Amino acid sequence: MSNFLNSIDYCAYSAMITMMLMALAYSIVMPVVDRWCKRFFITFFSLLLLCACAGFIDLIIFEIPGIAQTENIVLFWETLFLSTLMIMPTILFLHYCGEPLKDSILFRTAIALWVVFFIMLVISCFTDIFFIVTPDSQYVRTSWYPLGILPLSIIMILNVIGLIIRRNKLSKRYFVAFLIYLLPMTVIVAVLMFVPIYLHLFLGVVICALSMYAIIVSDQIVQHFRQQREIAHQHASVMVLQMRPHFIYNTMMSIYYLCKQDADKAQQVTLDFTTYLRKNFTAIASENMVDFKEELEHTRAYLAVEQAQHEDMLYVDYDTPHTRFRIPPLTLQPLVENAVKHSLDPNGDPLHIYIRTRLIDKNSEITVENTGADFKPSDDSEPHTALTNISQRLEMMCGGKMTFSPRNGGGTIVKVILPQKR
Repeated sequence: MSNFLNSIDYCAYSAMITMMLMALAYSIVMPVVDRWCKRFFITFFSLLLLCACAGFIDLIIFEIPGIAQTENIVLFWETLFLSTLMIMPTILFLHYCGEPLKDSILFRTAIALWVVFFIMLVISCFTDIFFIVTPDSQYVRTSWYPLGILPLSIIMILNVIGLIIRRNKLSKRYFVAFLIYLLPMTVIVAVLMFVPIYLHLFLGVVICALSMYAIIVSDQIVQHFRQQREIAHQHASVMVLQMRPHFIYNTMMSIYYLCKQDADKAQQVTLDFTTYLRKNFTAIASENMVDFKEELEHTRAYLAVEQAQHEDMLYVDYDTPHTRFRIPPLTLQPLVENAVKHSLDPNGDPLHIYIRTRLIDKNSEITVENTGADFKPSDDSEPHTALTNISQRLEMMCGGKMTFSPRNGGGTIVKVILPQKR
């Protein structure tokens, strides 16, 4: 029976060492976690790894009788590493509460209690007050043992109280993450004062630590992508605000001359231009996906204005039977504008633009095809930066993607593919 229990202990410590190595490696390579948090968890998991290794060594020494003094040394380091893990969450949640450690009464109290524990731990190495290691490597607790664990138990209780007091300074996810670590550990440390559950304590620390880490990292990943989405949206806003001055000037001049030549057409161009401007500024304020019909109306208004200025030089063909889907704002219109801006040659052949939509394999597909000059999306220039911005927003907002390919006979085909369900 003893050999069976020892085998379980070996498996448990081996599993904990493996998990800590994986968590440590993940903490090092994880790109989106902020630097302070990365350093904290590298230190945290390093201490846990040392603690688990000390426990594993202790198991080996336990089977070698006659080296009680050696086991005393291993127990000292094992307990020391474990005790520091009671203060680590204090440092972490105070950091996220924005409370400097040097000004925190909670942190100073926790450090003072840890120092008391450390002194008693050192005393236990030279006396038999708290525990005894027999010549056959048996670990025997004395009646004073609970007193030695009491400072750690108080630290954990103060951590829970301090966390609850500061709950309004933390997000809900962070508050839950710290509770997941602190509450079980507080119970386990309290029970440890009276029942020898060392392996359970180690397992509890590992499981609670990994759970806390997973919640914090997942929250930071969500925040990272939210920030990237906001950045992309800001880029889109800047792109809209930087509308081509000569496009606005030419439109206004066209309206001016049309007022005398063709009043009805002047009214229509004014309406189209107004619709274009309204859609542009509405897109700036939008942070969510919009109906494709809205984006298509925006594009139609823009192209109507361009056609009024470039009669017989710009032709547009719409084939959009599939419109019941949503799309990031400022996706289709900038693609069409890019085609007009860089492919329309007043001294060349007329430019034809084809806009199509299809539902293919449960994905919504938009195709923008033009007969102008070939386009190379790898070129490092301003319009291609704008297209990169569109591609990034597609990926972040709906998991969509954009591809470019040359058109037979000259020109470019741009395809936007959006998953029907995200």
